[in-house]
Amino acid sequence: MAKGLPKRSEDYSLWYNELVKRADLAENSAVRGSMIIKPYGFSIWEKMQRELDDMFKETGHQNAYFPLFIPKSYLSKEAAHVEGFAKECAVVTHYRLKNDENGKGIIVDPDAKLEEELIVRPTSETIIWNTFRNWIQSYRDLPLLINQWANVVRWEMRTRLFLRTAEFLWQEGHTAHATKQEAIEETERMINIYAEFAEEFMALPVIKGLKSESERFAGALETYCIEGLMQDGKALQAGTSHFLGQNFAKAFDVKFATKDGGKQEYVWGTSWGVSTRLMGALVMAHSDDDGLVLPPRLAPIQVVIVPIFKSEEDQNRIAEVAEKLRKNLKKKGITVKFDNRDTHKPGFKFAEWELKGVPLRIAIGPRDLENGTVELARRDTKKKNTVNIEGIESIIEDTLEAIQNNIYKKAKDFRTENTVKVDTYEEFKNIIENKGGFVSAHWDGTAETEEKIKEETKATIRCIPLDAEEEAGKCIYTGKPSNKRVLFAKAY
Repeated sequence: MAKGLPKRSEDYSLWYNELVKRADLAENSAVRGSMIIKPYGFSIWEKMQRELDDMFKETGHQNAYFPLFIPKSYLSKEAAHVEGFAKECAVVTHYRLKNDENGKGIIVDPDAKLEEELIVRPTSETIIWNTFRNWIQSYRDLPLLINQWANVVRWEMRTRLFLRTAEFLWQEGHTAHATKQEAIEETERMINIYAEFAEEFMALPVIKGLKSESERFAGALETYCIEGLMQDGKALQAGTSHFLGQNFAKAFDVKFATKDGGKQEYVWGTSWGVSTRLMGALVMAHSDDDGLVLPPRLAPIQVVIVPIFKSEEDQNRIAEVAEKLRKNLKKKGITVKFDNRDTHKPGFKFAEWELKGVPLRIAIGPRDLENGTVELARRDTKKKNTVNIEGIESIIEDTLEAIQNNIYKKAKDFRTENTVKVDTYEEFKNIIENKGGFVSAHWDGTAETEEKIKEETKATIRCIPLDAEEEAGKCIYTGKPSNKRVLFAKAY
């Protein structure tokens, strides 16, 4: 299974690509730059969806769905927005095909040109804000808290499964508020929810921060983000939440009658989203040279039971014990797979489930039945131990929790070891080039300096951490005054 899987230390990119395919998460499709998410990979995404959706609804958000196609004129209403997405847009120009008169197959019917071209949504701010104009009349309609689960298209030239594809799945929240403060609070609330999800479910420690002006979402006044560190020392943006101010409200004339006197005012907006990029983060943050390492709270299969037998009698006896255990664990909300295939040997099954990252494996053989024991094998540490089958359900619960916590601790320790403060540009370049990871450094706050550092080192400002303390210093590049450190890294 994992035999021949490239080593992370030798070729991290190839290791990632091969692992995603071999673990049955996804594969490239016939459409350039687009992927097929396979059932095992989609089941992980479904668990992510379920947990996030519950968190959204708990904070008052409702799900809706908006069209895939956006009139071109909508996109042009917000200047910064159209400039930010123009180069990534797929455009529908015709609505009909016909047979070629010369027998050369099907062609686009030149007489079926659309009066106005349609954009395949790269994000839905424009069509949603056009809709909000009809939904909002007075303060009684606010706040309006909407989320949608959808696919979007951004015409990427260089693609990689989950991390950057022409089409991907995501959720996008869009909200409207009566006051600036309410909108800012919503923006912060959602980045906190993303951080909680990443840490509690993905076992991925993240840094919450603000994007620099040049890295902000197109059309936003402020972009909040969570940044994780992958095992190759590169950062990955795992989620963003945007304070839109009144930009889209003004562009689409979304006003409300105030409580005091019915005065007409523009609403304040936010948008926020995470995507199937989280799947890439999950793989890169935790997995090893033998395959996936999945945190139990997101693993499609949390426990796999592998029988070891030679006779049909042994097979039946083990199956009876395994089925009873499976049902008991199911009552506790634990997903169990009893791998009773007689077409594969136990060694093959061990390797397969190790590759797929199942957190806990149980092996049961005839001798185990005699002794009233089973063998437990943890995927995260690869440690095995023999335990009594009596009362094993509680042991399994505790072990899964220990695995979840250990995976998080390992990732957090890695981040700590690979976060470095520097005060000179020479130190900075050395760390970025030879070590990687997060580099905490002073920056003079200008886009010019940010761009020069990026050109010379390929490192970008990942965020200005929300918990960054005021600290007098000098920009590593220009020597100009700086009052706090920012986090740089090479990134996906």
